[in-house]
Amino acid sequence: MGIVIVNPATGVPARYYGRYARFLAEHGFDVLTYDYRGIGSSRPKTLRGCGYRWRDWGEQDFEAAISFAEHHGRGGKLVVVGHSIGGFLPGLAPSAHRIDRMLTVGAQYAWWGDYASHRRLALFLKWHVAMPALTFACGYFPGRRLGWLEDLPAGVALEWSFRRSRFERSHPRAERSRALDRMSAVTAPILAVAVSDDELGTAAAIRRALNYYTGAARSAVLLRPPDYGRDRIGHFGMFHDSHAAGFWLDTLLWLGDGRNPWPGHVIHP
Repeated sequence: MGIVIVNPATGVPARYYGRYARFLAEHGFDVLTYDYRGIGSSRPKTLRGCGYRWRDWGEQDFEAAISFAEHHGRGGKLVVVGHSIGGFLPGLAPSAHRIDRMLTVGAQYAWWGDYASHRRLALFLKWHVAMPALTFACGYFPGRRLGWLEDLPAGVALEWSFRRSRFERSHPRAERSRALDRMSAVTAPILAVAVSDDELGTAAAIRRALNYYTGAARSAVLLRPPDYGRDRIGHFGMFHDSHAAGFWLDTLLWLGDGRNPWPGHVIHP
């Protein structure tokens, strides 16, 4: 059926997606999960002074994942499931044009102006005031100690903290056009999932990220917790194994055949 690369969210180790990866494997896919540099099994002995950036995760780590998948998979389509930043990073990889299909969940690049309005101030203070202050003080972001995701390399934390409405402005001026060209070179159809109670991956944030994939056929859907008999789902819930008989099964239609399992929930990208 092909191989699926699962791209994690920022500060989330690959093991979090292990049960979903096993589910996909049981349905015939080869599946690759991996940790970005500085996270989980790819963490060095010390993060202090580590300059790894989000762009390194896309340009180098995801690029390496594509190469590994193509050399070790059994053939078939190359499919990406990207959660949060993991749905945006593929467009930074030089070989992203090789992707055949993408499913993204809550995929955005963390511009604070797109956070849910009722939580925007609190999230701004957390991720754009407290996080950079702690990062400058410690030489890395001590997220695990605070219960705020995993520890993050300083470069990633500061790129997130000072992200502007246009992602390419995080790049040196001379490199911005190349980043935009790589995004537009992606031709894989993209189905982007937003969840109505996701305070980070709002519909506005999803649209903003999708707009960079100008060479791809793009669709976005807005799902709500009651669609799956839930009161809450949020930014992380879809990858919990309690969704194995619901959302996970639905994703097989897109990953395997390119059929949108939620045609009644489409929003304009």
